Amino acid sequence: MESIVKFIVSTPLGFTVRTTESYWQTLLIKHPDITHYETEIQQTLNQPDAIYQSQRDIDVLLFYRTLKAKRWLVAVARRLNGEGYLITAYQTDAIKTGAKLWPK
Repeated sequence: MESIVKFIVSTPLGFTVRTTESYWQTLLIKHPDITHYETEIQQTLNQPDAIYQSQRDIDVLLFYRTLKAKRWLVAVARRLNGEGYLITAYQTDAIKTGAKLWPK
């Protein structure tokens, strides 16, 4: 069975991030708070306020975009062989520590 692409978004770091419709539905089960944030998650990947590298895995990047005071939307993506895919997305009240990649 072929996977239907939900979206492909360009990032400021020069690679794209994609996700499929079926994976998106899986994310919504785990994080129902992002149900109405698909457009904002795409904006977070395309025009983030900040991008950090995961401390545990150098291929995993955390894209942050402010929702409101002390509240961010986070899109987590893995970059592999020049392409990226969405791992998860959620709302948070704290930015995780790690190497800040963007903006420099």
